[in-house]
Amino acid sequence: MKAFFFIFTFILCFQSIEVDAYQAKEQPPNVILIITDDQGYGDFGFTGNPHVQTPQLDQLAEESIRLNNFYVSPVCAPTRSSLMTGRYSLRTGVRDTYNGGATMATEEITLAEMLKDAGYATGIFGKWHLGDNYPFRPGDQGFDESLIHLSGGMGQPGDFTTYFKMDRSYFDPTLWYNGKQKSFLGYCSDIFTDEAIHFVEKQSKDQSFFLYLSFNAPHTPLQVPDKYYEKYKNIDPSLGFESQGMPFPKMSEKDKEDARKVYAMVSNIDDNIGKLINKLDELGIADNTIFVFMTDNGPQQSRYVAGLRGKKGSVYRGGVKVPFLIKYPKGLATNKAVNTTLAHIDVMPTLAELCQVKLPEDREIDGKSFARILKGEVKSETVFEERPLFFYWTRKLPELYDNVAIQQGPYKLVGNTSFNASPKDFELFHLEKDPYELENLVEQQPEKAKELKESMDLLVNELTTSPNLKEEQRPIIGTSHENPLVLNRNDASGQRDIWTQQEVYGYWNVQILEGNYNIRYKFIEPLEKVGKVMLETNTQIIQSHISDMPTDTIELKNVSLKAYIGSVTPHFMSGGKSIFPLWVEFERID
Repeated sequence: MKAFFFIFTFILCFQSIEVDAYQAKEQPPNVILIITDDQGYGDFGFTGNPHVQTPQLDQLAEESIRLNNFYVSPVCAPTRSSLMTGRYSLRTGVRDTYNGGATMATEEITLAEMLKDAGYATGIFGKWHLGDNYPFRPGDQGFDESLIHLSGGMGQPGDFTTYFKMDRSYFDPTLWYNGKQKSFLGYCSDIFTDEAIHFVEKQSKDQSFFLYLSFNAPHTPLQVPDKYYEKYKNIDPSLGFESQGMPFPKMSEKDKEDARKVYAMVSNIDDNIGKLINKLDELGIADNTIFVFMTDNGPQQSRYVAGLRGKKGSVYRGGVKVPFLIKYPKGLATNKAVNTTLAHIDVMPTLAELCQVKLPEDREIDGKSFARILKGEVKSETVFEERPLFFYWTRKLPELYDNVAIQQGPYKLVGNTSFNASPKDFELFHLEKDPYELENLVEQQPEKAKELKESMDLLVNELTTSPNLKEEQRPIIGTSHENPLVLNRNDASGQRDIWTQQEVYGYWNVQILEGNYNIRYKFIEPLEKVGKVMLETNTQIIQSHISDMPTDTIELKNVSLKAYIGSVTPHFMSGGKSIFPLWVEFERID
């Protein structure tokens, strides 16, 4: 009898060990992070918009945990750098959307790198906007597979493979697949989704994956397939909100037409997200997939935004409050609302905890994990209400004190004033009592305004002295990783707001490896008069007289360049005019 009992006990223990071993080897969750571009808080059915048709996202909202007080930066590149690193964008070197300020330091550890180190397969499809050249591209920052456009948007001068397509830049585009140009047929959002689905299908069943599906829509230019526009061409997007008892922006006729196109683009995104969700169900992996949906900032145009003040670029809530949905059937509750104040900097720490991977320990991570709130272990955590959240957006760097804000607990201090302003020159809002930011409390609560301004000053001083901000982020010309390398307008420094101007002073901050190069200049419009093409550095000037006109392309062959770290200034001189190229290509030939 004792022998039988011993054998029975041994079998039970062995089975228990087997179960424990199986559980220990249980596959970590997949992660899908979807972000859209310039889709405001009000561009969804589930946020109260009666016009836009988003049935897939509305259903996702019902099945997800909804973060009702989630914040991002006022513009896209800063939001994306914080999302990828858990850090304020200024720490990462990102300070703008162009003018050379949208390149994230290669020393940053991204969400993709963190998960890749933990054994994940990683892929990005859509908009990157954190550096177009080596060593800043997605493939240099942790992504195994990448299909992206360049710069901040398709059709922009920085995305030179689509720029000349003008009003058809979203259709049949030439994109960048793993750093090489590749042509596609179809509409951009459909292409990015289809390729993302192919990425999911290719993954082995015993390896988790991280998919970053980063739509460039509904960012301008507002281009959309006709079948989607037909759904909205006859609506008046300014009507139907009279009974909601909230502020509503004035809409011009152009605003109304823009809204129709935006809603059409949003419906297309909604259909594509439905395709991806269906594929997860078909593959039987939906339950073990963390599915996140969010947007990157407020709307670019005036339209319904659930009463929030401001739009893209503004530090008021209309510019920085966005929806955030997270669904993880295997690990989280469904159909739940969370009202804690959370932000883009918190996403990386939260995913790290949910996936049981280590956060980087050698740097300041500004964000905090809210996994315990998602799991229902706590309703909220004081750390999120006690910490200050800083918002700003002006070209190049924060301007004291213009379009800056700090939010702590229910209070928010907004500055649209001068560098020497006192606290009384700011606006103070209590967001729980005044969600639309209409009642300035600065005269009633001067001490609170003073306290928040002091906190803002400390944080601004800390962030603007970040090493990655003080050091320019420089593409490296002449490596085997990217040859040829093209410097585009999005990353050009010089005069503010370099875009499509021709007579403008511009340059690129670079590192050049010594070697022989063919250098090509591309100009926006053909050059008509003879002149001299020049490439200036601090150590040498390369020049050549050009007489074969008209032309929009100039090539300098077999140019010997010395090793150099600094700026390169390319231009064409003719008749007293200096013409800055659209892009410059360096091909190392030795």
